[in-house]
Amino acid sequence: MAELSDYKGFWSYAEVKEGRITPVSYEALGQAKKLASEKGTEVSSVLIGEGLCEQAQELIKRGANRVICAEVLGLTAFVDQVHARILADLVEEHKPEALIGIASFYGKALFPRLAAKLNTALASDVTGLESGGENGSIVATRPTHGGNVMLQVSCPNSRPQLVTLRPKAFSEAEVEGGGSGEVVTRNYDLDSLQPGSKVTEVIKEGGQQISLTEADIIVSGGRGVKDTKNFPLVQELADAFSGALGASRAAVDADWIPYAHQVGQTGKTVNPKLYIACGISGAIQHLAGMQSSKVIVAINRDPEAPIFNVATYGIVGDLFEIVPALAKKVKEALGK
Repeated sequence: MAELSDYKGFWSYAEVKEGRITPVSYEALGQAKKLASEKGTEVSSVLIGEGLCEQAQELIKRGANRVICAEVLGLTAFVDQVHARILADLVEEHKPEALIGIASFYGKALFPRLAAKLNTALASDVTGLESGGENGSIVATRPTHGGNVMLQVSCPNSRPQLVTLRPKAFSEAEVEGGGSGEVVTRNYDLDSLQPGSKVTEVIKEGGQQISLTEADIIVSGGRGVKDTKNFPLVQELADAFSGALGASRAAVDADWIPYAHQVGQTGKTVNPKLYIACGISGAIQHLAGMQSSKVIVAINRDPEAPIFNVATYGIVGDLFEIVPALAKKVKEALGK
């Protein structure tokens, strides 16, 4: 049986969507890189799929010392059984101290399966990560109890440590000048991996076309919107900016807007260039999901609303007057 001391180095799992590494994958790489630096060890990334090895340099440029590229002929879409089997084999062979991924649709399907295969622990959907735990373990922070409690999790006797990060809760690993690293290619035959399922068709989600976690501009509505029939006002402003529509938990709990739009600890964590909060008071659970936005504009009739404490610009007034007027001005400025 392997000892804890046999596990060395930190790995990140690079997600691929529509043939490209997803931007949030660089958040996982960034945390693996940080932890590896603190312990004086190396960081590796894993790519799995068909024809992806040329993208290994994107990971090396951002600090990966090594990229293991699992070339699987015929694997053109994510299949959790296949990815879990390949990762389990690689982890058992190389024994990294930890493997870090993203708590996305892919990560939520893959990492619990991988944890079961490896008989190890998983800290999921974490919003904070640091070294220095018992037996050299990672200490992960994650929200629980509806975001009202922050829980610290460590797995001092489990290796490898598996972690999934909440998307947009961490900074991406930055491109480094003159980065160099090793690319290790492993070839697999898809049939020999005996996948229990296969992707026959990919149907893009209808409705909101701009993902909250990928949007540069987000306009969100809260309790101050007062009713579901008033959300088109917020949507109009979002559309004027060609942005995404968000919402506070209060608006979602009131059934004014679907959960897919919720921003906050119990929704999505976002980091847009511009975040406009309409009628959102600024509960700590909501602030935790958007306060890293580059520019925050708050519109609220209560001058004491906590949202103004994190806002770059604040407008005290009636959103039912301000939002339509702002949408009109934006459309005029952009020629819409």
